[in-house]
Amino acid sequence: MIESLIKHHNIISIVGNIITVHVSHTKGTQEIVTRFGDLARIDDGNDSQSLAQVIKINGNEVSLQLFSGAQGISTHASVRFLGHSMQVTYSNNILGRIFNGVGEPLDGGSSLQPDPKVTIENASVNPMKRVLASKMIRTNVPMIDLFNTLVESQKIPIFSVSGEPYNQFLARIGIQADADIVVFAGLGLIFDDFHFFRSQFEEAGVFARTVMFCNLASDPIVERLLVPDMALTVAERFAVEEGKRVLVLMTDMTAYADAMKEVGISMEHVPSNRGYMGDLYSQLAKRYEKACDYRGAGSVTILSVTTMPGGDVTHPVPDNTGYITEGQFYLHNKMLDPFGSLSRLKQHVIGKVTREDHSQVMNTMIRFYSGANEAEQKQAMAFELSAYDQKLLQFGRLFRERFMDINVSLALEDALDLCWQTLAECFDESELLMKQVLVDKYFPVLDPAQNA
Repeated sequence: MIESLIKHHNIISIVGNIITVHVSHTKGTQEIVTRFGDLARIDDGNDSQSLAQVIKINGNEVSLQLFSGAQGISTHASVRFLGHSMQVTYSNNILGRIFNGVGEPLDGGSSLQPDPKVTIENASVNPMKRVLASKMIRTNVPMIDLFNTLVESQKIPIFSVSGEPYNQFLARIGIQADADIVVFAGLGLIFDDFHFFRSQFEEAGVFARTVMFCNLASDPIVERLLVPDMALTVAERFAVEEGKRVLVLMTDMTAYADAMKEVGISMEHVPSNRGYMGDLYSQLAKRYEKACDYRGAGSVTILSVTTMPGGDVTHPVPDNTGYITEGQFYLHNKMLDPFGSLSRLKQHVIGKVTREDHSQVMNTMIRFYSGANEAEQKQAMAFELSAYDQKLLQFGRLFRERFMDINVSLALEDALDLCWQTLAECFDESELLMKQVLVDKYFPVLDPAQNA
């Protein structure tokens, strides 16, 4: 475009990572410089160029947010507006590739320059094109498949705290999930975590169906704001144009919100709760609402990590996330908590696309586990325990070992069978309070020696 060849030299100020340039609205530049979100290149005259984005327009003054920082850039630099917002490469060639926060290859492979580009800023899906969630995504994690089933087009976070193995858990789901394509978005990753995800996907043999967009902790913080949009744009294209079932993994959305706060403060926006911007909810919702099951096409499912500083669930990021998403998984002590976790869409698939005993087994196991926790409290306070309490204690121990540990990997049907096995080891038929037809069909008859 001829507009992208025009250079503007009248830089008024450089404050932090924000450059303000005076632009003369001449013919051919009016449309280009007055679009919020457009990209620009800053040339400092030393064969070094920096990428920036339009963040504010006030008459003839245009403010630009530099991605890589303003260090080394003077007011004598020139500005060229590119006439478009951020774009990401979309083709089958991006499968098995790793990209940074501006969509450039991070793996040393080819640049993919000839491949088509798509704009990351696009509208939400027409509600008429959405269909009701009705398909299960198998993860082989019993606490998900059995107790809080993940459903296609669902958006759900993993709430956790620093120090928990949430990244290891997220990688396991990406490897084991029943999805055609996995799109990974890493936000503010330390290098160890970046290398971990890459090596895990490669060693598991799923890298060929995976696309990674990674912003490292040492990368410009502004790029962190682009990574979710890139990942979701690519996921949406694969779902709509190729009918793929796409699973998007994002970690950590609290780092994303912190980046929004830092950029907002540098732009002198008025902060709201705990320093976060007032549009935190809408910015998070804009990304999460990309989850969709498309009529006549594929689907996009979003599973993210949201860390809770200090374990505070009322922190603005998890608090706002809970209003947007369709449930959550609580990860603490290296286990998924069955009481804090919730999938609001599981009723669409339990007993409909899963085995007939799924609902009864799920409810019974949780009921007994709740009783086991009460029995443990009685034991801790030195109360006298009944024979039934002893059964509950045994059940609680087996439940944690066989199901709650995030390292356990079982197919749903195997997990259901193991549930019946565990119930038979701890209780009599009369104590189950389940439909007799299911008990007659699935309750195993144990060898007395085994039960002892």
